[in-house]
Amino acid sequence: MISTTFTYRDALNFVSEERIRQSAPAVRAAFEQLNSRTGRGNDFLGWLDLPSQHDADMLMEIQAVTKKVSANSDVAVVIGIGGSYLGTRAVTEALQHHFSACRPTGAPKLLYAGNSISEDYLHDLLEVLDEVEYSLIVISKSGTTTEPALAFRVLKEHCENKYGKTTAAQRIFCITDANRGALRQLATNEGYTTFVIPDDVGGRYSVLSPVGLLPIAVAGFDIEKLLKGADEMRKVITQETDPEKNIAMQYAVLRYLLYQDRKTTELMVAYEPRLFYFIEWYKQLFGESEGKENKGIFPAGAIFSTDLHSLGQYIQEGERNLFETVISVKNAHHHVSIPFDKENIDGLNYLQQKSLQEINHTAEEGTRMAHVAGGVPNLRIEMDNISETSLGELIFFFEYTCALSGYMLNINPFNQPGVEAYKKNMFKLLGKPGV
Repeated sequence: MISTTFTYRDALNFVSEERIRQSAPAVRAAFEQLNSRTGRGNDFLGWLDLPSQHDADMLMEIQAVTKKVSANSDVAVVIGIGGSYLGTRAVTEALQHHFSACRPTGAPKLLYAGNSISEDYLHDLLEVLDEVEYSLIVISKSGTTTEPALAFRVLKEHCENKYGKTTAAQRIFCITDANRGALRQLATNEGYTTFVIPDDVGGRYSVLSPVGLLPIAVAGFDIEKLLKGADEMRKVITQETDPEKNIAMQYAVLRYLLYQDRKTTELMVAYEPRLFYFIEWYKQLFGESEGKENKGIFPAGAIFSTDLHSLGQYIQEGERNLFETVISVKNAHHHVSIPFDKENIDGLNYLQQKSLQEINHTAEEGTRMAHVAGGVPNLRIEMDNISETSLGELIFFFEYTCALSGYMLNINPFNQPGVEAYKKNMFKLLGKPGV
């Protein structure tokens, strides 16, 4: 039984129920292609099985490494880019204390490298690593992607200089291809502990593989609950064949119809700041999956009510080419009382009997009403609370709907040929041999 729900009543002002019914054959066809594994890119559908078919020995090895890292490290540096780190960051930053940098947690803190080529960022990270005990988790299928490969070369040297080559090898963990690639060869030569990125799982669909599971476990969170939530969602949305009952098919249909109406930007919104990186993960998932062959909805993101004070004017009265999908969190984990002030200079005593969560939901409702009236269709995904289980549900929901959406657009949602264009230019400008 899943707790995540999807509603689109506020989109019915823009998309008729008749059009939704007429789209049933298209979404059913996409559903059949995906489940029968006959669609484009079907050699990259291993993510469909990740929630339910994890190797028990692999999970035990993850727990063993987690204990080892926790025993000797204050910090674990996750080296990766795109799907090699965004899923981890989406989950851990959604679950951790908002001010975890200022509080001991009993688990190593995750820092990140290899997601940019900023020299100042890497310099500052090295200064931090001079002062703490740390381990490295490097994630790359090939081991030659420029950003993480450069970062790993620098951090490997720092680790060996700090701990000595033999001890450093016990602090470096690689998640890479089973047999091929530069990182696999290096890990074999140096004796690093390794985990495998499945051949049939692409980076942006890899968070429920060792790519995400190892660092999420190291950060102190329950990966079995994460997998359980994903598996519960998998059971529901892969087995329900009726588009009127399947929330993934509903979401895919609404996105498809709004795109036909030239709503070319989807603004993913949350009213909880801890979901910032979850939205960043969504942006990569949909942007890299749908944006090809001159097609696709542009994925954008915002945290409300914060961004209402920067983007709110545009959303309300700018170009009418966008729609909103709101991730609504029903319950907060904590309660903070609003004090009564007898002077009432700020005029807020009328809120004193309300919870901040209630006020936040009221802001959400008021914003929804205003944006719908202003011509912005609204879709809504509700989760009971933010937990490993609910995030697992949400991860699989978005992965599955992204695949359905790609098939409805008649594109391959699992490749990314356009990503190579900038790399070719960069390598040529840098004078890489053979380019």
